[in-house]
Amino acid sequence: MSQTIVVKIGTSSLTQVKTGHLALSTLATLVETLTHLRQKGKQVVLVSSGAVGVGCDRLGLSERPRTITLKQAVAAVGQGRLMRVYDDLFTCLNQPIAQVLLTRGDLIQRSGYVNAYNTFQQLLKLGVIPIVNENDTVAVDELKFGDNDTLSALVASLVEADWLFLLTDVDQLYSADPRDNPNAQPIDLVTHIEQLQDLQVQTGDSRSGWGTGGMITKIEAARIATSSGVRTVITEGKSPQNLEKILDGATIGTHFAAQARPVNARKHWIANVLIPMGKLYLDPGAVRAIGQQGKSLLAAGITQIEGEFQAQDSVKICDLGGREIARGLVNYNSAELQKIKGYRSEKIPEVLGYAGAETVIHRDNLVIYNDPDR
Repeated sequence: MSQTIVVKIGTSSLTQVKTGHLALSTLATLVETLTHLRQKGKQVVLVSSGAVGVGCDRLGLSERPRTITLKQAVAAVGQGRLMRVYDDLFTCLNQPIAQVLLTRGDLIQRSGYVNAYNTFQQLLKLGVIPIVNENDTVAVDELKFGDNDTLSALVASLVEADWLFLLTDVDQLYSADPRDNPNAQPIDLVTHIEQLQDLQVQTGDSRSGWGTGGMITKIEAARIATSSGVRTVITEGKSPQNLEKILDGATIGTHFAAQARPVNARKHWIANVLIPMGKLYLDPGAVRAIGQQGKSLLAAGITQIEGEFQAQDSVKICDLGGREIARGLVNYNSAELQKIKGYRSEKIPEVLGYAGAETVIHRDNLVIYNDPDR
């Protein structure tokens, strides 16, 4: 079975730092590399930033837009020009491409998630390289991925990729920012994300002024991807030819080891795609019941509620110390939960005045962190 590879390239790699113009030599090398991977039988998806940067260049803007409306307008200008460049370069090598624009709203509905999966699978079967970007022109803050690192991780999970490459403006992850600290130590392999806390890894924002993400967004992307069974690599975007070397076994960049691929795609959707609308705090007994005994969450174990949400919304589930231990889809809205928290299930009809679900979150809609189904 052919390998599926998702490559995300950031604005800092696609553009020249001082001018914001497209770095055409990098783009050309990237296109050649991805086409060669296709010719070798790999299935390839490219998640490309750069629409806003290209739009700024086209409109003569000297800095990235600060308001959402201006950003959306500039992205509309830049997206077409960016795709024109990609199409010209890939056409020179007879490699067909497709544009795929997504918002988180497209994936939040389960039917939309399945439709996106089917579209990607058909494109890959046709030998096409999908080029994915967030649909900045219509996305609203509440339904934004936030950055293309997160988008690429969710796409890698969606297409059941083997590899996710995050191409950025540093060659790998370090214990501190090597541009500021000459004693920063390179990190070659991360077996578990929690390992980075022990190493006291420092993260920062994009330095180029044109990108939106920093190393912290890439680490979060690695968490999402690796929890879906996708090996993830952070490496330098100005050297796209390194992709083939890494696939051939070279130790370049920082590798994040893939965890066991989830057997339950629905639970991955709950844990990583849906946006949590509130928080539930549980007593120690409830934490044990859902975490160690695999039980559903009952109202009796809830001590505190934060946020306003509706039934079937996603919520974070925390222990009394505030540590997130799970996520799930609630059977009650926040107003109802405020009334029934702490009560045993048989008391719920008496408290609410009508019959409700016996569970606040059924175990089938509950994702426990460190759960093999996650």
